[in-house]
Amino acid sequence: MLMKYRKKTIVLSVMVCLFVFTIMSFAGRRQPKHNFKILPQDISRDSLHNIMHSFNVALGVKCGFCHAKSTLDTTKLDFESDAKEEKEIARAMMTMTMEINKKYFSDPNFNPNAVPIVSCVTCHHGHEEPEKEIPSVE
Repeated sequence: MLMKYRKKTIVLSVMVCLFVFTIMSFAGRRQPKHNFKILPQDISRDSLHNIMHSFNVALGVKCGFCHAKSTLDTTKLDFESDAKEEKEIARAMMTMTMEINKKYFSDPNFNPNAVPIVSCVTCHHGHEEPEKEIPSVE
């Protein structure tokens, strides 16, 4: 009688084990961490990359200017880390430009999120530090 159910018991046991391991593998996965304090939590990957690229161009820097190196692999960046002061400065500058655009350029038909009038390049012109003097026009 035991032999009759042995194959079924083994197959059922294997299926249960596979099910448990599958559940455990999904439970171990976590959602990607975000440390967004200014940007919306649901920002699309493309929008995020476009914004970050605009910072690269406006300040003439690479991602490592604001983002700290990973402690696990120093060839990678830890985008969630707040270890670098420049990241907090960038957040303050983002807030400042959004407030300027909202206060001074808030036309009811104008979308300040789509086309900012004042942006990083307005003052930085491709340099890490904003220009302190207005360039003369000759």
